[in-house]
Amino acid sequence: MAQKMVIVGAVGGGATVAAQIRRDNKDTTIILFDKNGYVSFSNCGMPYYLGKTVANRNDILYPKDKFEEKYNVHVRTYAEVTAIDRKNKMITYVSESKQFTETYDQLILSPGATAVMPSIPGMNKMRTFNLHTIPDMDAIATFIEEKQPKTAAIIGGGFIGLEMLENLHERGIQCTLIDRSDQVMNPIDDDMAKIVHQYVNNKNVDLILNDGLQEFSNDGKTLHLNSGKVVEADITIMAVGIRPNIKLAKEANLSIGKTGAIVVNEFMQTDDPAIYALGDAVETKDFITGEPRNIALAWPAHRQAFIIANHINGKSIPYYGTIGSSILRLFDLTLGATGLNRYRLETQKIDYKEAKIETLSNAGYFPDADKLWIKILFDAANGRIYGGQVVGYAGADKRLAILSTAIKSKLTVYDLPELELAYAPPYSSPKDPINILGYKAITLLAKDM
Repeated sequence: MAQKMVIVGAVGGGATVAAQIRRDNKDTTIILFDKNGYVSFSNCGMPYYLGKTVANRNDILYPKDKFEEKYNVHVRTYAEVTAIDRKNKMITYVSESKQFTETYDQLILSPGATAVMPSIPGMNKMRTFNLHTIPDMDAIATFIEEKQPKTAAIIGGGFIGLEMLENLHERGIQCTLIDRSDQVMNPIDDDMAKIVHQYVNNKNVDLILNDGLQEFSNDGKTLHLNSGKVVEADITIMAVGIRPNIKLAKEANLSIGKTGAIVVNEFMQTDDPAIYALGDAVETKDFITGEPRNIALAWPAHRQAFIIANHINGKSIPYYGTIGSSILRLFDLTLGATGLNRYRLETQKIDYKEAKIETLSNAGYFPDADKLWIKILFDAANGRIYGGQVVGYAGADKRLAILSTAIKSKLTVYDLPELELAYAPPYSSPKDPINILGYKAITLLAKDM
């Protein structure tokens, strides 16, 4: 008997799970709901459209009709699911100001998250923006085209804040980046962040740390900081974080975890075995420590979609947890992290050591060899690799990928010199920086024996 799948949320996780279910099952009825008007768009591409690196808006969109035809899915946009009746396996949704219901055999929640917009005295919402949805992107693009801002303030030094810094700077807008902590990009440790700070300052960007926004004045163009500093900006980007969208699940009495996200098991099922959840709104576990984690990244959502689709079709493939591999381009610089950083290790009271090298991306005599800073954090007793961080230029992404793989494979620092990594002068050195980092870590461990 054919099943009916209802999916709430049509961006990364929701669209991916719909496509994956259809690949494995041609007979299932799949209905995909989204309260907005876009399906499977690229969140990650939005800053680059605003910076004109991506020239065509349509390049980051997936047409609804094309998605429906390719995957034989019923897509209902501008349709907000407002309630779940678990007993009768039915959802209620609102479309065009009218209320409707739809039954399901399995329900998949992919509601995503919402960008935080703090209520700041004096804020002018016509010149203060989030960037999380296509309408957000369009509003910023329209403002830039119509108002031609010369200055921008970016509040928050995480992924969106740094990506918007790069792309507004590329548009010729003088930027000030403000963060209330003592560093940008919290997944990396402070010693690695200092390299980024110096690089940003060299780009003629005003970087203000350990400070926060207190209020606006002058029609939202003057920002007054907690320190008493004043910043003038024609446009302000609020990039202070996101919150998982849990209202629907909470009102259906599904468990919400310590992280404030929806609790799921290893097969991405909620308390109700007929209801799955994935993506930015779920709480899974850390791959290394087993602690609850809510990680809003693309890879986990896509992997979780695969696991749900397989479980629905009778194949039990567990989700083993997340290590949180993340990477970011900032002008010419790449910065990335995987696994646990100092803060998480110390919070968990894990005894660790760390090794760091400053090196070159490839053979020093070869043109375009450039700097890399690579760091690993590892078990102080047995050398198991807990985390890795990379800041630098050419080859930074490759080294981060190797460290991510090492963590997932539960390798130790003793394994790193054994990695037989391909060498040619344009790409590396006979001993790759990862090999050298392993030797250095082994030496640190040997000193304590």
